[in-house]
Amino acid sequence: MTSTANPDYWSLLGIRPDSDAAQLKRAFRREARRWHPDLNGNDPVAEERFKLVNEAYAVLNDPRRRDAWQRGTGVVEADDDPFTTGFPDFEDYLDVIFGRRERREDAAPEPASEPEVMPWQTGDSHVSSERPVAAPAPPPPVLAVEDLESVVELTPDQALLGTQVELTLGDGTLIQLDTPPFAGDGWRLRLEGVAPGGRDHFLQLRVITEDGLRVDGLRVHYKLELFPPDAALGCAVDVPTLDGPVTLQVPPGSSSGRLLRLRGRGLSMEDQLGDQLVEVVVVIPSDLGEDERALYRRLQELALESEIQ
Repeated sequence: MTSTANPDYWSLLGIRPDSDAAQLKRAFRREARRWHPDLNGNDPVAEERFKLVNEAYAVLNDPRRRDAWQRGTGVVEADDDPFTTGFPDFEDYLDVIFGRRERREDAAPEPASEPEVMPWQTGDSHVSSERPVAAPAPPPPVLAVEDLESVVELTPDQALLGTQVELTLGDGTLIQLDTPPFAGDGWRLRLEGVAPGGRDHFLQLRVITEDGLRVDGLRVHYKLELFPPDAALGCAVDVPTLDGPVTLQVPPGSSSGRLLRLRGRGLSMEDQLGDQLVEVVVVIPSDLGEDERALYRRLQELALESEIQ
């Protein structure tokens, strides 16, 4: 089975293409809080995903840039970059994006909004620009002391349906708890006051298959590593899914961070069906031969010549 795709900022924010400005803003706030680096100290991919969320909002919130993206003529560059001096505090970051200047303590709290869950999408699995079924947002990230954190591995079905977990603490205390349904890899559950001295213990869920498929609610995530020639020219590659491998056609000019969607290749629950998101990661071989180095040097020269012209 062969598929094609284009980047989808709507899917990245988990909303429909016909969403209004208020829905776009709420979705951006939800995803920005979820992936902000200050709130994900133990997640190595949070910084990259946070930048993608910011890029998606910058494009969709600007009619000129959104029109250019939808017509496939490229994305107009933003006038400024809030990350040139690092990542600001989350609330300060929202002040910059939304143009707010009021004092933080005077601002009225915004009511929480539930993530949207779309109806079941039927049909053969293929990459599409339609948004995938949005998984429930994970619990807010928490900071944990290393010796008060345990890792529990779950199967995709256990994460989806919830399961009972037994945990033995350092002092021999046996804890039994039920994990929530629609859980995902990297979720942290706080067990309040169960550790010695009345401290909290943290339970980190790990939901990753042997093929490297990460489960998050109904969604499945997969990192596809490509060599520069394959990413630049496009290629057909076999990608693992929960139901077996499928052939994915990677479009030419795919940079690291590009998301391709395999529709219907996630988990299912009653009338809901999740999707699989494939993230392109361009890697450079560490053992380049002399001929390969010569080709890269020539590419570098061509790039410099193009800039001069």
